[in-house]
Amino acid sequence: MAEKIQKIIEEISNLTVLELNELVKALEEKFGVQAISFQAPAQAKVEEKTEAAGVVDIVLVESGPNKLNVIKVIREINPNLSLKDAKDIVDNPPQKVAEKVEKKKAEELKQKFESAGAKVELK
Repeated sequence: MAEKIQKIIEEISNLTVLELNELVKALEEKFGVQAISFQAPAQAKVEEKTEAAGVVDIVLVESGPNKLNVIKVIREINPNLSLKDAKDIVDNPPQKVAEKVEKKKAEELKQKFESAGAKVELK
């Protein structure tokens, strides 16, 4: 692999998730493309099993007008998340806010988000 590419990969590996998200958006805008997710067949089978077991991911689709309340819900779900990171999630939907949550608990969290004025999807 070329040294130039190796350096780029090294720099990317040092970015935070939010910085990676910004990078992807900037590259999409710069080159007029859209990033798509590739899913290997084995991974698809694992996801099918987790869905069958009642486990879902919670994705923030729209923050709504009262972002502060949405930030509070996000920090309630993940108290280790900094205020800045929670704000970045709210400011840049769609974002995954929780992974592999039991369906019943996910429905409760969805209600909290909707009460805060946000729109979420369970996937």
